[in-house]
Amino acid sequence: MAGLTEAEEISDIAFGYMGSRALFAALEFGIFTRLADGALPAAEIAAASGLPEERCRTLMTALTALGLTVRAGEGFANSPAAEAFLVKGARYDFGDYLRLQVGRQMYPLMDQIGEALAGRLPEGATASYADWFADAEEARLYSESQHAGSLGPARGLAKRVDLSGVARMLDIGGGTGAFAITLCRANPDLHVTVVDFPNVALLGEAYVADAGLSDRITYVTGDALAAEWPGDQDAILMSYLLSGVPDHAHEGLIGRAFDHIGSGGRLLVHDFIVDEDRTGPKNTALWQLQHTAFTPEARSLSDGWLADRMCAAGFCGIEVEPLIPGMTKLASARRPDA
Repeated sequence: MAGLTEAEEISDIAFGYMGSRALFAALEFGIFTRLADGALPAAEIAAASGLPEERCRTLMTALTALGLTVRAGEGFANSPAAEAFLVKGARYDFGDYLRLQVGRQMYPLMDQIGEALAGRLPEGATASYADWFADAEEARLYSESQHAGSLGPARGLAKRVDLSGVARMLDIGGGTGAFAITLCRANPDLHVTVVDFPNVALLGEAYVADAGLSDRITYVTGDALAAEWPGDQDAILMSYLLSGVPDHAHEGLIGRAFDHIGSGGRLLVHDFIVDEDRTGPKNTALWQLQHTAFTPEARSLSDGWLADRMCAAGFCGIEVEPLIPGMTKLASARRPDA
């Protein structure tokens, strides 16, 4: 893999935060949603967004330079990607996930990255999800935005994995139930138990009730590393779990999953998993670095390492393949028949 050759390429990395902040600002002011019905001149966008016209024009110029919007006559219109993914209420909209979780929560935490890498986080700094989610408001903001961000991957998982013979699934660190709800809708005989922190479970139970699935999705409250798990499961799902806990917990979690899965049952691990040669994918590697900012002992998961640990725990039929292209992978394995 060739490295960078031009100063401009380094500048693109160094100035990347400016583009991110332009995107977050556009989401805050509802720019993409206002353009959902067609192109508008800057003056009309400004009036609808409550922005001074020249400041709005500056923002629209930046968004257009980034390719998020395009010029249309004297006005501006959404790019195809913005129309599909950033318009409020669109089928694949994940704007709230970007605006709330990434923009408001992850970005400030990334300021800790230097101290986290050096192992000298100051007293009072966020050092784990448990610390973070002890605050009910932070748990709410993260969980509600993550719910929106997880619906797409959940639909992808539902299409990828045949769960037609699965009656009992354990979703470890399953948040507000985006995966559980999606998988139950796709599999009428499936019942899911979600394990997550109390502040998260309270929100999740409301999402589950709204989906009409309270009889099929239940919660066990507590830290996934310490809470009791029900046994004899047909499948266990760990989505975005291993990347958010200390590395010394990984083998124990995989082994514990083996002990709680019945004969022939399946383990599904969906996470930020880099290629074994450590060349990428880029966004996967960056997300792993982001997790290190508030979980300094987090591991940079690779597909080969994960497959080896699954095998060592006793699993067979191990496969690791992309789920969200360039971002996440899905590792699947089966407990051998007794």
